[in-house]
Amino acid sequence: MDENMSSDIVLRFVNTHADAGGRRELFGTAREFADWAVAHELLSADAVVTESDAAAARELRDALITVLLAHAGDPAPGLPEAEKYLAQAGARYPLTAVVTVHGARLRPASQGVPGVLGGVLAAVAEAAQGDTWRRLKACCNPPCHFGFVDRSRNRSGRFCSPGCSSQTSMRALRQRRKKAGPR
Repeated sequence: MDENMSSDIVLRFVNTHADAGGRRELFGTAREFADWAVAHELLSADAVVTESDAAAARELRDALITVLLAHAGDPAPGLPEAEKYLAQAGARYPLTAVVTVHGARLRPASQGVPGVLGGVLAAVAEAAQGDTWRRLKACCNPPCHFGFVDRSRNRSGRFCSPGCSSQTSMRALRQRRKKAGPR
């Protein structure tokens, strides 16, 4: 798996949360999580998925979003907890190294939902081996937190789109005006 494919898997996974812009939660129930995983060819259609599996997917996703917010320079208060959760997830969803003449890659050691979540962790690990991991960020616009690849030359991107940047700037302007009081 190359870095672009790894980052694509990570972004598809983290961009499943609901937001104020109308996106709906894709991991809200076991059925929704299963439908998403089957649609992305990460799980077979006959796999059994429970509500606790959907909760585990949401927890992994939220921990990854917290780390991606930190990549974007957002003061993520839950970062130590997210990193601790990701360390525990690494033990819960083990990976196997597959070495060939063409290189090495990580694969989930399990099938089913643990394999799906392990596959996400494998994609994170592979992205971290190259330049891509630090470029994966989450939008610093609080109602959004959409994951994106920062393609700026100096890696200073903080927002997934100009619209989110503009919303944040307008909120800051209104706050400054409110604090300044009437003229």
